[in-house]
Order: sequence, then C-alpha cells, then structure tokens
Amino acid sequence: MVRPNTFAGLDCFSYLCHCMIDNATKEKILEAAEIVDVVSDFVTLKKSGANFKGLCPFHDERTPSFIVSPAKNYCKCFGCGKGGNPVSFIMEHEQLSYPDALRYLARKYGIPVQERELTPEEKAAETERDSMFILNEWALGWFQEQMYETQDGRAVGLAYFRQRGFRDDIVRKFKLGFCPKGKDVMTKAALKAGYREQFLVSTGLSVKRDDGSLYDRYWGRVIFPWHTVGGKVVGFGGRVLDAATKGVAVKYQNSPESSIYSKRKELYGLYEAKQAINKHDLVYMVEGYTDVISMHQCGIENVVANSGTALTKEQIHLLHRFTNNITLLYDGDDAGIHAAQRGTDMLLAAGMNVRILLLPDGDDPDSFARKHNVSEFRDYVQQHQMDFLHFKTELLLEEAQGDPRKLSELINDIVGSISVIPDEITRTIYVTQTAQTMRMDEDLIKRAVLRQISKNREEEYKRRVGGIQNPDETNAPDEASVLSAKVRTPGAGMEEKPVVTAVPKSDDAATSGVEMLLAQLIVRYGERKVCVVETENGESRQLSVAEVIFHSLTQDGLSLCNANAALIMDEAMRHINDDGFVAEQYFLNHENPGISELASRLSMDSEQLSVYHGKETMHDEERLMDTTNHILADLKLCIVRREIKRIMKQMKDSSVSREQRVRVLVKFKELKEAEARLAKEAGDRVL
Repeated sequence: MVRPNTFAGLDCFSYLCHCMIDNATKEKILEAAEIVDVVSDFVTLKKSGANFKGLCPFHDERTPSFIVSPAKNYCKCFGCGKGGNPVSFIMEHEQLSYPDALRYLARKYGIPVQERELTPEEKAAETERDSMFILNEWALGWFQEQMYETQDGRAVGLAYFRQRGFRDDIVRKFKLGFCPKGKDVMTKAALKAGYREQFLVSTGLSVKRDDGSLYDRYWGRVIFPWHTVGGKVVGFGGRVLDAATKGVAVKYQNSPESSIYSKRKELYGLYEAKQAINKHDLVYMVEGYTDVISMHQCGIENVVANSGTALTKEQIHLLHRFTNNITLLYDGDDAGIHAAQRGTDMLLAAGMNVRILLLPDGDDPDSFARKHNVSEFRDYVQQHQMDFLHFKTELLLEEAQGDPRKLSELINDIVGSISVIPDEITRTIYVTQTAQTMRMDEDLIKRAVLRQISKNREEEYKRRVGGIQNPDETNAPDEASVLSAKVRTPGAGMEEKPVVTAVPKSDDAATSGVEMLLAQLIVRYGERKVCVVETENGESRQLSVAEVIFHSLTQDGLSLCNANAALIMDEAMRHINDDGFVAEQYFLNHENPGISELASRLSMDSEQLSVYHGKETMHDEERLMDTTNHILADLKLCIVRREIKRIMKQMKDSSVSREQRVRVLVKFKELKEAEARLAKEAGDRVL
C-alpha cells in the first residue's frame, strides 16, 4: 500500500478521500486485534482474576477502575464509562476516525489493507485533524530526507548532532531532522506535493505574513519531532544551530497550539520510553530534548521531558498510567532547584511517589549522561536521589538558617505538601518523619496537616462552584416555556394524568444521565413490544419500547436534549417498522462509527439499568414496561425539579409585582403536586 505522502500532486485529503477498507480486510483486522494487546500499548495492566485492571487513560484517577476483558475482547472504565472493543478504544485514545483506527491496527498486526472507493458522504466526513496528521507525517519524512540526502543537511544538520555526541542510530531512533536555510523551501515542497496552505498554517509548519505570503517556521534549524504515546506526529521543535545562536533570544521554536497539539498535554520521549517505564516501574523526568536523547544513548530509556514548561496535570495523568514512581532529574543550579519544587505537590496529589535528584553543579542530564555509562548513571541516581520530604527539608533549612519566621514558613510548606497526598497511611508516615526531622510534637504537625486538608477541600469546593454556571440562571426555561399538559403514563389504556411540565433547554448532568438510560433501553430493547393500546378507529396496536418513549415525550411537548440520545431515538423510530429490525444489531453495526461505539458501550453496560430492574435480564414485557415507566418518570421529575428551583428564585425576587407573585405561586403549587406524583411513579429514586 502506498503511503499518503507519496501521492505527488494530491492535497492531504486525497488519500483518505479516495480509499476505504473493504469488509474482508476489516474482518481480518477485527479477528486479529486482541484487546489486552492493544490496550497494553498505552496502559500498564495487572491481572485481576479473569480480567486485567489499570488506570483509565481517559480520565484522571488514583485507583484503577479500567477493566480489560480478554474473554469479551472489550474494555471499560467504571469511573468515566468509556471503553469498547479494540477499534473503538483506538478511536477514542488516538482521536482517529473509524477507518484510520482500522489502519492503525492493520499496521500493528501486519495485515495488508485492501481499499475501496469512498462515497461522497464518506469523503465529506473526513476532518481537518486527519489532514493535519497526514501533513505532519509528510513533514517528518521531508525533514529527515533533507538531513540525510542533501549536502547541506549532512554538513550542517547531521554534523550538529554528531558534534553533540549523538550516535547515528540514536538520531534515527528519535527521527531527528533538518530544515534548510531557505526561508520557504519546505513550504514550497509541501505545496508542490499537493498539501493545502490552510493546513500548513494550522499545523504551524508555515507562518503567514501580513502580505499573505508564507515562510517556514523552522528554517535553518535542526528538528525534534513530538509523538503521541501511540506514535502519531503532533508537532515539532526546531533549534537554532550553535553557530547561529548569537543574538538569538529564543533558541527553540515549537509548534503552536492547534487542534492536534497542546504542549501541556504531551511529554517529549514518552512514545520511545513507555515500554521501559513499564518494565522498570519508574520514570525519570528531565527538562529538555537533548537530556532525553543523551540518557537513551547512555542506556537509560525510561525518561521523558516536559521541555522547560511547568509540569501540568495532563502530563502527570499521562505518566501515572504507566507508573506510580517518578524521579525528577534536574540541574543542580537555582533554576533546576526551582523546577524540581514546582511540580512536586501536583505529583503528590496524583498519588505518585516522588524522588528528586539534583546533578552536580555545572552538569545537566545531557552532559552527565555523556560522561557515564548506564551502570554508573544508575548507581549515582540510587545513591543521591532524595525523598521529596528530605529534599525540601534540607533545601529550606539551609535557607532558614535559624530564622524563626523562615522556619515557620518551611514547616508550613512541608505541611502543605503532605496535605495533598491522597493516601492516609502515606500521609501519616510523612507526618511522623517531619516531626522527627524538625524535632517537633507529632500531634502538632498532624493537626496542621488536617487543617490544611480542610482548607484545600474548601478551596476546591469554591473553585468548582465558581467555575460552574448556575443552571437556574443560565439554562432554566422562562415562564412562557412552562406549560400545562397531560402526561400519558405508557401502559394499558395509556391513562391520562394532569401535570405541569417544562420544555427542557439544557442537557444538565442529571437530565442528560437519565436521557442516556432511555437511549440504553432503546438500544437493548427498542423493538420489544411491551403494551397494547387502542387507536382512534378502535383497533388494537402493540407498542414497542422505542414507541412508548417517543409517544410519552411527544405528548408532553418534550424532546431529548442529549444529542446522542436524541439521535438514537430518532433512528429507532425511523426503522422501527422495518421487517426484521433489531435495535441492538442495527446500532452496533451502524455505518457511523461514533454511534456504533456508543451502542457497544450501552449494550455492554448492565449496571445502570439494574438500578431499575435488578440483576435479572428483562425477559417479560411487564418488567420491561415498568422500567420504561420509571425512567420516563425520572426524566420528567428532573425537569419539574429544575423548574421548581427557578420558580423559588422568582418568589424571592423583591422586584416581582403582586400579580406576578400570585401567578408564580399558582405555578409553584402545580409543580409541587407534579413533583410528588412523579416521585411516587419513579419509586422515590434519587439520581
């Protein structure tokens, strides 16, 4: 199969817009892909009975809740709910389209890919992200080609790396490259190859001047590519050569933030280091590109860099998926000391075990690694690394030098670090050690830590409340949207009951969660007949689960706000009368991979609906009908309660006139009556 960047004369959409994997190849890929093997590339898994367990790659967690089932060839996080089969996992993790996820797995398992022509609809569905990734892949090859196959590249770019002491095999391992001095050489080459100007600018490979012309961001620089943990090229760093650094304020030029690259979410070298991190259950954190590369050459591969930026929560989350143990490896100067201090508390809060090593003054990891072999380096680290507490104590005690005020600041600083540690036993050990080191009463330190924990929680609560819009103020329906209607409780006879309901205008968390339960009912049981109703002409008709949900909401003037749930209900109603329609099969095999992946999760998750119908499978119509009724009642209860909150706020408003207040009170009374009835129908469940 020809690589995308070899299609001369085509734009970067061309390859994706002309090819799609045929069904026979797709089946081979699905048969070969094993979920444990696929997930292990990104998450450290440990055996747990018949399954495997690890930290979820999709959200930040300290206790593993991500379960991988080899028997079902399926994974799921019981914290955030994400998961799926090997294809859907790769789609979510690597942000790939369905066909690109299949191609990814085909490369992994060495399966030749047979392609077919895309339909116009499929061509239109390809995204800007796909184009940017393809362009970056082309640029990676072009930068390497310039360094190895041109005279200037060998004499300038490759010579620079060799002068730094990097072996050729290490240079190739990290796919380092060179961009020539001509200010638009790369841009012209990309345009000639058919890549679009808009993607050259959005990736940051080219910069647009005020007059509309383009120039190369990295001209005259050596190139360090950035890879995701899965190996995709998301960005580049370019360094001015030593001979050209005089008078240059910024030696490194990095890719700008884009839809595929965010520096705060990436770690340089993680793709090359992940297996070694897993093997040693330890990661070394350094500051720069050359530090990582030199340590690899020295034989230490479990190393990553945050490239001079402050450590972020996203980067810590990436590392925590592979190990709990981190050693911060920085220069011994003031800058290195401050860099080591910056990220300590964030790492501790994530539940990581933090050790710190400051190299001899005058050395950085790059220079130190070039002076020592792997055994010497590891021995030095083992002998000189310090626990974070000892590091802080030694450093700050030296600064305090008997000054009571500074000594108090030191103790408070240490107390602050201990307070963010999530594990109580670990905190207790550090409290004891601090008391012994500072020769203070242990109870005093313990009380200080507990006060700080309380303060941390209060600040976190205020931050969360302050950062969330009040749904009563921003999303609640106005008076005109509150309408008197009849709720037809689906069931025999479809009995009518008066209620005041509100047309929802937001997909707040509670409402959205209940709506997804309705979507799950439709996916798993949508075509199942659950009740008989009498039509206007006196005929009897059976209604399916999907129809009951649709008619109940429609008759009350309600619609689903969660886009995914609404789409599932829409599609089900469109096909409910088709011969042989089975909702689960239809949605699992849906042509839209996003719907297919969602249906897969909803189909596999047996926990949510068990809140309503117990652990048993719902074989009989009565239990299924009861569950449908309860969830519909829960949804309407959420809507009514949200409207009650808005009405209560109106009642407290002193600017409301007496007449308006009377009308509000009447509506409030109607809503409270509706709430009482719906709560009874919902079984007094609290969602």
